[in-house]
Amino acid sequence: MPVLLITGASTGIGAATARHARDAGYDVVLAARSADKLEELAGDIGALAVPADVTKWEDNEALVQRTLDEHGRLDAVFANAGFGGARGWLKGTPDEWRTMLETNVLGAAYTVRAAIPALTESKGHILITSSVAGRRAIAGSFYSVTKHAVTAMGEALRQDLDGSGIRVTLIEPGMVDTPFFDNRPSNALEADDIARAVIYAVSQPPHVDVNEILIRPTAQSG
Repeated sequence: MPVLLITGASTGIGAATARHARDAGYDVVLAARSADKLEELAGDIGALAVPADVTKWEDNEALVQRTLDEHGRLDAVFANAGFGGARGWLKGTPDEWRTMLETNVLGAAYTVRAAIPALTESKGHILITSSVAGRRAIAGSFYSVTKHAVTAMGEALRQDLDGSGIRVTLIEPGMVDTPFFDNRPSNALEADDIARAVIYAVSQPPHVDVNEILIRPTAQSG
């Protein structure tokens, strides 16, 4: 069976994607810092759980190696780990900004870098969670700044890997009802809606590279 590695897999979009991928016939490897939630999900769907901090390069190396040791291959990686913060340039703290930058940008870059050799062998697929906030600036949002970097990362990777057989897809959700929000939004997408988009992208024939999928709820104006 093909193998999909998902970071940020313990809740929200990552967890929903893991369930949909298992139903679609993938062996799934789950990675997150929250070991308890990760193990519970892994037990539910029959997946491999590997606690990891994506901001640490060595954790990403170990994560890919564990995947290869367990399954012998890696066909797709979904660099999904990330988090947001309060809007307003004087909101939050500089330390929170640093952690957000390290997780959302460097974490995704590290995961992808660690996976590229195995994906070159399998002519596999890279998926990265960006956001609608990575396509338009949001006032006072450092999260938006990080997601603009992620959007650039997707295109930089696509150009760099042209001719390798590796496909690159940016997943760009609008407002999604996940634990990302302290106050759950109304009229939002569900995590399952994003998971279906991931499965759509990876299920295309090898000559089709779906570069970007922007998904917003019908009621979202921005």
